[in-house]
Amino acid sequence: MRDGIPVCLGYIVVSMSFGMFAVAHGIPAFSTIALSMTNMTSAGQFAAVNLAGACASFTEIGFATVVVNIRYALMSLVLSQKIEKMSFLKRMLLAAGITDEVFTIASTRGEKVSFSYMAGLIITPYLGWSLGTILGATVNSLMPVSVVSAMGITLYGMFVAITVPVAREERPVLYTLLIAITLSCIFKYAPVISALSSGWAIIIVTLFTATLAAFLFTVDEEPA
Repeated sequence: MRDGIPVCLGYIVVSMSFGMFAVAHGIPAFSTIALSMTNMTSAGQFAAVNLAGACASFTEIGFATVVVNIRYALMSLVLSQKIEKMSFLKRMLLAAGITDEVFTIASTRGEKVSFSYMAGLIITPYLGWSLGTILGATVNSLMPVSVVSAMGITLYGMFVAITVPVAREERPVLYTLLIAITLSCIFKYAPVISALSSGWAIIIVTLFTATLAAFLFTVDEEPA
């Protein structure tokens, strides 16, 4: 729980912006809060609200959410090799709370992580995400649009703060980040390729970068 406090504080600010954003797009405050308490994925939630505001079908909203959140399946695969042996039910409970920041903290620990550690690491950010959404959904009308927009960048700042120290110490992490950044820029600015949706671009960049890094920076298994 102590390791999750910085993430919790960051999530409060980010989820406040989500709460304001959702209510401003016509989503009732109760539904907005329920969405955060049953999910915990900023990109997926923002995408769902955008599509809901555009009167998209449930099928389209569901498919878009899966595309945006599919990276969590990859993160879970990595963490499955990092956690101690535990029951299937416990694995399912932990899988529901995997986020970018939770994954980064857990995957960079020097030893295997237990169920109790992962539970504490997930609970603290979950409380922050839920609390921030409640605050944002209820005080939306009291804050100017410029403040709501500015809060959106806090998620990226928090993720940079988590990854940069690790990248400075671990060369493979640095090289992997550089590969991902380069590919992301290509998909964003290269002609023709830039027409690809951001969701598919994320999937392709993630899969390619992870596969390439797995071959280039292989980690030998520790002796039993």
